[in-house]
Amino acid sequence: MDLAAIDLNLFLVLDAVLAEGSATAAARRLHVTQSAVSNALARLRDIVGDPLVVRRGRGLAPTPVALQLAPRVAAGLQELRAALASGREFDPATTTRRFTIALTDNQEVSDLPRIVARFERQLPRASLQVVTIERLIASDGLAAGLVDVALAPAAVTAPGLHQTPLYSEQGVLVVRRDNRKVGRRLDRAAFEATPYVDVQIVGEGGHGQRVARDNLARAGLRRRVVLTVPHFMAAAVAVSRTDWMTGLPRRFAAEVSRRLPLRTVAAPLEIVDFPLALHWHARTDADPGAQYFRALVVAALRAPSSRRRS
Repeated sequence: MDLAAIDLNLFLVLDAVLAEGSATAAARRLHVTQSAVSNALARLRDIVGDPLVVRRGRGLAPTPVALQLAPRVAAGLQELRAALASGREFDPATTTRRFTIALTDNQEVSDLPRIVARFERQLPRASLQVVTIERLIASDGLAAGLVDVALAPAAVTAPGLHQTPLYSEQGVLVVRRDNRKVGRRLDRAAFEATPYVDVQIVGEGGHGQRVARDNLARAGLRRRVVLTVPHFMAAAVAVSRTDWMTGLPRRFAAEVSRRLPLRTVAAPLEIVDFPLALHWHARTDADPGAQYFRALVVAALRAPSSRRRS
Protein backbone atom coordinates (compact mmCIF):
# COMPACT_ATOMS: atom_id res chain seq x y z
CA MET A 1 0.00 0.00 0.00
CA ASP A 2 1.43 3.37 -1.09
CA LEU A 3 1.09 5.66 1.94
CA ALA A 4 1.87 8.70 -0.19
CA ALA A 5 -1.34 8.09 -2.13
CA ILE A 6 -3.53 8.06 1.00
CA ASP A 7 -5.15 11.16 2.46
CA LEU A 8 -4.18 10.95 6.13
CA ASN A 9 -7.22 13.05 7.03
CA LEU A 10 -9.25 9.89 6.44
CA PHE A 11 -7.77 8.45 9.62
CA LEU A 12 -8.85 11.53 11.56
CA VAL A 13 -12.39 10.77 10.42
CA LEU A 14 -12.11 7.09 11.36
CA ASP A 15 -10.75 7.99 14.79
CA ALA A 16 -13.64 10.39 15.40
CA VAL A 17 -16.31 7.94 14.18
CA LEU A 18 -14.96 5.12 16.37
CA ALA A 19 -14.74 7.43 19.38
CA GLU A 20 -18.24 8.87 18.92
CA GLY A 21 -20.07 5.83 17.52
CA SER A 22 -21.95 8.15 15.17
CA ALA A 23 -21.24 9.91 11.88
CA THR A 24 -23.27 12.91 13.02
CA ALA A 25 -21.33 13.27 16.29
CA ALA A 26 -18.04 12.74 14.45
CA ALA A 27 -18.95 15.53 12.03
CA ARG A 28 -19.64 17.89 14.96
CA ARG A 29 -16.35 16.95 16.55
CA LEU A 30 -14.41 17.61 13.33
CA HIS A 31 -16.44 20.69 12.36
CA VAL A 32 -17.38 19.22 8.97
CA THR A 33 -20.63 18.06 7.38
CA GLN A 34 -22.04 14.58 7.88
CA SER A 35 -21.74 13.94 4.14
CA ALA A 36 -18.02 14.72 4.36
CA VAL A 37 -17.67 12.09 7.08
CA SER A 38 -19.63 9.55 5.02
CA ASN A 39 -17.51 10.25 1.94
CA ALA A 40 -14.30 9.87 3.93
CA LEU A 41 -15.48 6.54 5.35
CA ALA A 42 -16.37 5.32 1.86
CA ARG A 43 -12.88 6.20 0.60
CA LEU A 44 -11.22 4.50 3.55
CA ARG A 45 -13.37 1.39 3.08
CA ASP A 46 -12.10 1.11 -0.49
CA ILE A 47 -8.51 1.43 0.71
CA VAL A 48 -8.80 -1.05 3.58
CA GLY A 49 -11.21 -3.44 1.89
CA ASP A 50 -13.51 -3.62 4.91
CA PRO A 51 -16.79 -1.91 5.93
CA LEU A 52 -15.02 -0.61 9.10
CA VAL A 53 -18.34 0.30 10.78
CA VAL A 54 -21.82 -1.20 10.60
CA ARG A 55 -25.09 0.25 11.76
CA ARG A 56 -26.26 -0.91 15.20
CA GLY A 57 -29.43 0.69 16.51
CA ARG A 58 -29.03 4.44 16.14
CA GLY A 59 -25.25 4.33 16.08
CA LEU A 60 -22.28 2.75 14.33
CA ALA A 61 -20.36 -0.25 15.64
CA PRO A 62 -16.79 -1.11 14.58
CA THR A 63 -15.99 -4.26 12.63
CA PRO A 64 -13.20 -6.58 13.86
CA VAL A 65 -10.82 -4.93 11.38
CA ALA A 66 -11.71 -1.48 12.73
CA LEU A 67 -11.14 -2.69 16.29
CA GLN A 68 -7.64 -3.77 15.27
CA LEU A 69 -6.97 -0.46 13.55
CA ALA A 70 -8.44 1.79 16.25
CA PRO A 71 -5.66 1.74 18.88
CA ARG A 72 -2.92 2.06 16.24
CA VAL A 73 -4.65 4.94 14.49
CA ALA A 74 -5.32 6.71 17.79
CA ALA A 75 -1.75 6.20 18.96
CA GLY A 76 -0.37 7.48 15.66
CA LEU A 77 -2.53 10.59 15.77
CA GLN A 78 -1.58 11.20 19.40
CA GLU A 79 2.11 10.93 18.55
CA LEU A 80 1.63 13.39 15.69
CA ARG A 81 -0.21 15.85 17.94
CA ALA A 82 2.50 15.53 20.58
CA ALA A 83 5.21 16.12 17.98
CA LEU A 84 3.47 19.24 16.70
CA ALA A 85 2.93 20.50 20.24
CA SER A 86 6.51 19.90 21.38
CA GLY A 87 8.39 23.08 22.05
CA ARG A 88 5.19 25.11 22.31
CA GLU A 89 3.76 26.32 25.58
CA PHE A 90 0.31 25.11 26.58
CA ASP A 91 -2.20 27.91 27.09
CA PRO A 92 -5.22 26.72 29.12
CA ALA A 93 -7.13 29.92 28.36
CA THR A 94 -7.08 29.42 24.59
CA THR A 95 -6.67 25.69 23.96
CA THR A 96 -9.54 23.94 22.17
CA ARG A 97 -8.15 20.51 22.98
CA ARG A 98 -10.48 17.65 23.83
CA PHE A 99 -9.58 15.82 27.06
CA THR A 100 -10.88 12.35 27.91
CA ILE A 101 -11.29 10.74 31.34
CA ALA A 102 -12.49 7.24 32.22
CA LEU A 103 -14.84 6.97 35.21
CA THR A 104 -17.22 4.49 36.78
CA ASP A 105 -20.87 5.50 37.01
CA ASN A 106 -20.64 6.32 40.72
CA GLN A 107 -17.67 8.60 40.02
CA GLU A 108 -19.73 10.40 37.39
CA VAL A 109 -22.10 11.35 40.22
CA SER A 110 -19.65 12.03 43.07
CA ASP A 111 -16.46 13.20 41.32
CA LEU A 112 -17.35 14.56 37.89
CA PRO A 113 -19.19 17.66 39.23
CA ARG A 114 -16.01 18.76 41.04
CA ILE A 115 -13.91 18.17 37.95
CA VAL A 116 -16.19 20.07 35.57
CA ALA A 117 -16.45 23.02 37.97
CA ARG A 118 -12.70 23.54 37.68
CA PHE A 119 -12.63 22.57 34.01
CA GLU A 120 -15.11 25.32 33.12
CA ARG A 121 -13.02 27.95 34.90
CA GLN A 122 -9.54 26.83 33.92
CA LEU A 123 -10.07 25.44 30.39
CA PRO A 124 -12.88 27.65 29.05
CA ARG A 125 -12.45 26.74 25.38
CA ALA A 126 -11.53 23.08 25.77
CA SER A 127 -13.96 20.14 25.84
CA LEU A 128 -14.20 17.09 28.08
CA GLN A 129 -15.32 13.57 27.22
CA VAL A 130 -16.14 10.90 29.80
CA VAL A 131 -15.87 7.23 28.84
CA THR A 132 -16.70 4.15 30.87
CA ILE A 133 -14.11 1.95 32.52
CA GLU A 134 -15.43 -0.91 30.37
CA ARG A 135 -14.61 1.04 27.22
CA LEU A 136 -11.21 1.96 28.63
CA ILE A 137 -10.34 -1.71 29.12
CA ALA A 138 -11.85 -2.90 25.83
CA SER A 139 -9.86 -0.36 23.81
CA ASP A 140 -6.72 -0.32 26.00
CA GLY A 141 -7.51 3.37 25.96
CA LEU A 142 -4.57 4.75 27.96
CA ALA A 143 -1.92 2.93 25.94
CA ALA A 144 -3.74 3.59 22.67
CA GLY A 145 -4.01 7.31 23.33
CA LEU A 146 -7.82 7.26 23.36
CA VAL A 147 -8.03 8.25 27.04
CA ASP A 148 -5.93 10.86 28.87
CA VAL A 149 -6.55 9.70 32.44
CA ALA A 150 -8.54 7.09 34.35
CA LEU A 151 -9.77 7.03 37.93
CA ALA A 152 -9.22 3.46 39.11
CA PRO A 153 -7.99 1.40 42.07
CA ALA A 154 -4.42 2.17 43.07
CA ALA A 155 -3.71 -1.56 43.05
CA VAL A 156 -4.28 -1.71 39.28
CA THR A 157 -0.91 -1.60 37.53
CA ALA A 158 0.32 -2.27 34.00
CA PRO A 159 3.51 -1.66 32.00
CA GLY A 160 3.81 1.95 30.91
CA LEU A 161 1.23 3.30 33.35
CA HIS A 162 1.88 6.03 35.92
CA GLN A 163 -0.38 6.96 38.82
CA THR A 164 -0.81 9.41 41.66
CA PRO A 165 -2.95 8.70 44.75
CA LEU A 166 -6.24 10.55 45.14
CA TYR A 167 -8.34 9.30 48.06
CA SER A 168 -9.59 6.18 49.82
CA GLU A 169 -13.17 5.11 49.19
CA GLN A 170 -15.24 3.10 51.66
CA GLY A 171 -18.32 1.04 50.96
CA VAL A 172 -21.62 0.99 52.84
CA LEU A 173 -24.58 -1.38 52.81
CA VAL A 174 -27.91 0.10 51.72
CA VAL A 175 -31.51 -1.13 51.73
CA ARG A 176 -34.86 0.40 50.83
CA ARG A 177 -35.84 3.06 53.36
CA ASP A 178 -39.08 1.31 54.39
CA ASN A 179 -37.66 -2.23 54.29
CA ARG A 180 -39.17 -3.71 57.45
CA LYS A 181 -37.18 -6.93 57.22
CA VAL A 182 -33.92 -5.15 57.99
CA GLY A 183 -33.22 -2.94 61.00
CA ARG A 184 -30.38 -0.51 61.54
CA ARG A 185 -27.83 -3.28 61.90
CA LEU A 186 -27.42 -6.64 60.20
CA ASP A 187 -26.19 -9.60 62.20
CA ARG A 188 -24.40 -12.45 60.44
CA ALA A 189 -27.55 -14.49 59.87
CA ALA A 190 -29.49 -11.54 58.45
CA PHE A 191 -26.57 -10.55 56.22
CA GLU A 192 -26.37 -14.01 54.67
CA ALA A 193 -30.16 -14.33 54.33
CA THR A 194 -30.87 -10.93 52.74
CA PRO A 195 -30.81 -11.04 48.91
CA TYR A 196 -27.81 -9.13 47.57
CA VAL A 197 -27.32 -7.11 44.39
CA ASP A 198 -23.74 -7.48 43.21
CA VAL A 199 -21.98 -4.85 41.10
CA GLN A 200 -19.35 -6.19 38.71
CA ILE A 201 -17.94 -3.27 36.74
CA VAL A 202 -15.41 -5.38 34.85
CA GLY A 203 -16.65 -8.86 35.71
CA GLU A 204 -15.54 -11.48 38.20
CA GLY A 205 -11.86 -10.73 37.65
CA GLY A 206 -12.07 -7.06 38.60
CA HIS A 207 -10.07 -5.66 41.50
CA GLY A 208 -13.23 -4.64 43.35
CA GLN A 209 -14.53 -8.20 43.17
CA ARG A 210 -11.28 -9.57 44.59
CA VAL A 211 -11.35 -7.07 47.47
CA ALA A 212 -14.97 -7.97 48.26
CA ARG A 213 -14.26 -11.70 48.19
CA ASP A 214 -11.23 -11.30 50.44
CA ASN A 215 -13.20 -9.12 52.86
CA LEU A 216 -16.00 -11.67 53.11
CA ALA A 217 -13.57 -14.57 53.45
CA ARG A 218 -11.81 -12.91 56.39
CA ALA A 219 -15.15 -12.43 58.11
CA GLY A 220 -16.35 -15.95 57.24
CA LEU A 221 -19.46 -14.57 55.52
CA ARG A 222 -21.33 -15.38 52.34
CA ARG A 223 -23.68 -13.27 50.23
CA ARG A 224 -26.93 -14.48 48.70
CA VAL A 225 -26.50 -12.86 45.27
CA VAL A 226 -29.80 -12.62 43.37
CA LEU A 227 -28.87 -9.97 40.80
CA THR A 228 -25.60 -8.94 39.16
CA VAL A 229 -25.32 -5.59 37.35
CA PRO A 230 -22.42 -3.58 35.83
CA HIS A 231 -23.34 -0.21 37.36
CA PHE A 232 -23.86 1.11 40.90
CA MET A 233 -26.88 3.17 39.87
CA ALA A 234 -28.64 0.07 38.56
CA ALA A 235 -28.02 -1.64 41.90
CA ALA A 236 -29.35 1.37 43.82
CA VAL A 237 -32.53 1.51 41.75
CA ALA A 238 -33.12 -2.23 42.11
CA VAL A 239 -32.73 -2.07 45.90
CA SER A 240 -35.04 0.95 46.12
CA ARG A 241 -37.87 -1.22 44.77
CA THR A 242 -37.21 -4.51 46.59
CA ASP A 243 -36.29 -5.97 49.97
CA TRP A 244 -32.77 -6.60 48.68
CA MET A 245 -29.52 -4.91 49.72
CA THR A 246 -26.33 -3.82 47.98
CA GLY A 247 -22.97 -2.27 48.68
CA LEU A 248 -22.29 1.25 47.38
CA PRO A 249 -19.41 3.73 47.72
CA ARG A 250 -20.21 5.90 50.73
CA ARG A 251 -20.48 9.32 49.09
CA PHE A 252 -22.34 7.96 46.09
CA ALA A 253 -24.80 6.32 48.50
CA ALA A 254 -25.32 9.64 50.28
CA GLU A 255 -25.97 11.39 46.95
CA VAL A 256 -28.43 8.87 45.51
CA SER A 257 -30.26 8.55 48.84
CA ARG A 258 -31.46 12.12 48.26
CA ARG A 259 -33.22 10.93 45.11
CA LEU A 260 -34.11 7.33 45.94
CA PRO A 261 -35.72 5.88 49.10
CA LEU A 262 -32.56 4.28 50.48
CA ARG A 263 -30.87 4.07 53.90
CA THR A 264 -27.60 2.65 55.14
CA VAL A 265 -27.34 -0.26 57.55
CA ALA A 266 -24.43 -1.40 59.71
CA ALA A 267 -22.65 -4.50 58.41
CA PRO A 268 -21.47 -7.46 60.51
CA LEU A 269 -17.94 -7.01 59.15
CA GLU A 270 -15.31 -4.31 58.85
CA ILE A 271 -15.41 -2.81 55.36
CA VAL A 272 -11.88 -1.97 54.25
CA ASP A 273 -10.91 1.28 52.58
CA PHE A 274 -10.42 1.21 48.82
CA PRO A 275 -7.48 3.44 47.69
CA LEU A 276 -8.06 5.11 44.32
CA ALA A 277 -5.55 6.79 42.04
CA LEU A 278 -5.36 8.77 38.83
CA HIS A 279 -3.74 6.69 36.07
CA TRP A 280 -2.14 7.81 32.80
CA HIS A 281 0.24 6.39 30.20
CA ALA A 282 3.93 7.16 29.91
CA ARG A 283 3.41 8.48 26.37
CA THR A 284 1.57 11.54 27.76
CA ASP A 285 3.69 12.01 30.88
CA ALA A 286 5.64 14.98 29.47
CA ASP A 287 2.79 16.50 27.43
CA PRO A 288 2.16 20.00 28.86
CA GLY A 289 -1.58 19.87 28.14
CA ALA A 290 -1.95 16.43 29.70
CA GLN A 291 0.08 17.56 32.71
CA TYR A 292 -2.22 20.54 33.20
CA PHE A 293 -5.34 18.39 32.94
CA ARG A 294 -3.98 15.84 35.41
CA ALA A 295 -3.17 18.61 37.89
CA LEU A 296 -6.70 19.96 37.50
CA VAL A 297 -8.27 16.58 38.26
CA VAL A 298 -5.98 15.96 41.22
CA ALA A 299 -6.73 19.39 42.67
CA ALA A 300 -10.47 18.82 42.28
CA LEU A 301 -10.49 15.40 43.93
CA ARG A 302 -7.98 16.07 46.68
CA ALA A 303 -9.82 19.19 47.82
CA PRO A 304 -11.11 18.90 51.42
CA SER A 305 -14.77 18.82 50.38
CA SER A 306 -14.18 15.84 48.10
CA ARG A 307 -12.29 13.64 50.55
CA ARG A 308 -14.03 10.47 51.68
CA ARG A 309 -14.75 10.08 55.34
CA SER A 310 -15.28 6.80 57.12
